[in-house]
Amino acid sequence: MRLNLLISCLFYLITAIKLHAGTADTTKIPIFAWGGVPPHEASVARYEEMKNAGLTISLTRSTSIDSMAKMLDMAAKARVQLVVRCPELQTATENTVRRFMHHPATAGYFLKDEPSAKDFPYLGKWMKSIHAIDSQHACYINLFPNYALPAQLGTDTYQQYLDEYIAMVAPPVLSFDHYPVIETKGERHLRKEWFANLEMVAKTVQKNNKPLWAFALSVAHGLYPVPTLAEIRLQVFANLAYGAQGIQYFTYWTPRNKSQYVYHHGPIDDNNKRTDVYEMIKTVNREIQSLSGIFLSSKVISVEHTGENIPAGTQRLIEPPKGIKKIRTKGEGAIVSLIENDKQHYAIIVNRGFKQPMKLYIKGNGKLERVFKDIYKPELKSRSFALLIAPGDIAVFRISK
Repeated sequence: MRLNLLISCLFYLITAIKLHAGTADTTKIPIFAWGGVPPHEASVARYEEMKNAGLTISLTRSTSIDSMAKMLDMAAKARVQLVVRCPELQTATENTVRRFMHHPATAGYFLKDEPSAKDFPYLGKWMKSIHAIDSQHACYINLFPNYALPAQLGTDTYQQYLDEYIAMVAPPVLSFDHYPVIETKGERHLRKEWFANLEMVAKTVQKNNKPLWAFALSVAHGLYPVPTLAEIRLQVFANLAYGAQGIQYFTYWTPRNKSQYVYHHGPIDDNNKRTDVYEMIKTVNREIQSLSGIFLSSKVISVEHTGENIPAGTQRLIEPPKGIKKIRTKGEGAIVSLIENDKQHYAIIVNRGFKQPMKLYIKGNGKLERVFKDIYKPELKSRSFALLIAPGDIAVFRISK
């Protein structure tokens, strides 16, 4: 009993030291609530509710530096973190950073969402001024998707937009949004540009040795329908297969309808109540974290696709990845990613279809170990597996050396 108590106290002390040092839990993939708990609803209970859904970091606009301080104090009690976003971060940068840089709930500093390339020189200087004071916390900027117009990007091409961002801003993380599932004429389908966007950002971060953060849509608006569990899974697992080191949800709290989009049915609705989407992201976040040991700090070796028609901008799987003798799929097609983590290789198979299950047959050169996203399910070893992968779902295999 005393030993257990000692271990518990030691764990708490180590965690507290890590938080006060300004570092997040490095054993789990960060999961980000874009449009998190709003200031008027902030409470320890609301942050605990967010944490219970598997979200570790919250971003929302606060009205003032004092409001931000109160929110951080509440979040610390719930043991989640917030990205600092208040007017004073821009108008009184040094004072704001010094006030929050040692707070246990500070995750970083929000600079801008979807900037034009014209903003990059200013953002680079602003980021540099913050990091000169606080080098322990990242500055957060989120980029446009590749379907943004040149007038929005401020460049002729999307690749130029990415390259100029890296060169002028030197960000610690590359974050971009792209919401692929849209509904037209009553039919849901994927944006044709989505996988090309993933290909481009994945190659850019790999070339520049930057972590990638990507999004899943969790609130309905405009052409975007209320998500299904399969659609959320597909977005999250596709992001991980392409090397994402952080997952973000847009949004957690349903925005008040002040725009043409008519936001509705987010995880927390506009009546401040949980919806079925809350339960969906809770389920998926639990699955993400059960696979954290595989994806966190991993390196993507290759990403290829199967299926009669593969997405624009992607590579067709011709030869199975190293360590795999045969892969066959029947259905919409699959993302086939080979990743390396701590000298161990994994084959990641994601059902690209979000409406129908997919048949998979996979055979290794040696034995394969199937790793389940249910932590209580033991790994299975075999030379081959014949599976039915649910819509948007994932299968993970450790390749024997």
